[in-house]
Amino acid sequence: MGSGLTVAVFGAYGHTGRFVVAQLRDRGFVPVLSGRDPGKLKALAASGPGLDVRTASVDDPASLDRALAGTAAVINCAGPFATTAAPVIEAALRAGIPYVDVAAEIEANVDTFARFTDRARAAGAVIVPAMAFYGGLGDLLVTAAMGDWTAADEAHVAYALSSWHPTAGTRATSQVARERRNGRRFLYTGGRLEHRYDAPPALQWPFPDPMGSRAVIGEFTMADVITIPSHLPIPEVCTYMTVEAAREVTAPDTPAPVATDEHGRSAQTFLVDAVVRSGSTERRAVARGQDIYAVTAPLAVEAVHRILTGETRTVGVASAGEIFDAPGFLRALSPHVSCEFPL
Repeated sequence: MGSGLTVAVFGAYGHTGRFVVAQLRDRGFVPVLSGRDPGKLKALAASGPGLDVRTASVDDPASLDRALAGTAAVINCAGPFATTAAPVIEAALRAGIPYVDVAAEIEANVDTFARFTDRARAAGAVIVPAMAFYGGLGDLLVTAAMGDWTAADEAHVAYALSSWHPTAGTRATSQVARERRNGRRFLYTGGRLEHRYDAPPALQWPFPDPMGSRAVIGEFTMADVITIPSHLPIPEVCTYMTVEAAREVTAPDTPAPVATDEHGRSAQTFLVDAVVRSGSTERRAVARGQDIYAVTAPLAVEAVHRILTGETRTVGVASAGEIFDAPGFLRALSPHVSCEFPL
């Protein structure tokens, strides 16, 4: 449990940020609400007793320092992370506290590894990017599927979403990514990230029963292509998305998620199928759950809990699969995610 430790949440009033704040409180932490909009922060603070509000902006380092003062860690939930990650990481380094974010932006994750790896390691600091449904969960599943393997030829992460209603944050970060890519898409092949201009392939993916074979967009590249090869020697890493979900998230008229239960979750369900291959042998890990935005909260909060209790394997900039015991972490998610992986 959090034992009353304070954890700053930057972007606390966003869709995912609200889930993170609620999860922190459930785990016994004391969330400090931060972000640039004082009205939204105060409205969120009114939803529960004892919530501290600290307005901060990424273009005002002093305000970020005030927001993180006296806290044990910070979780950055404010996209686009291309804009917010570096300033909040700098503030965390100045404060001497761990940093966790929920960035699904490939470019932002690349920038975090490139810009902060050496500094964080030298300082003994912990920075965990992409500790979310995309990037973090897939990395944990692939790492667990690897078991005693030290290398593999390929890793595949296939996503089956019953629907994908994007939040305002998802739309904003997607817009930033499109502008940065200028018509290009990413593919991780031959041990490196490549740009492609052609259309991704349409494929069938053999999801576990009872789902079975489904049409997917191949090379629907997500943050997993950054997190997985950051610590596992796998030269080919590919991600896939069911066609219907991909169409929904890109359609301009798809509505935002709507809460359908007492936890604020939408009715969306997901299955993540992670497969690693070495020679002719394959290993698989599978995760099932509800609401990709809501499930990001236990991922990020469990990460903070493990960092603060010393349940880590390294320092510096590290993905979930590198810094945590992947099977143990996945088992800890059992109230929120059902996982199957090799023993």
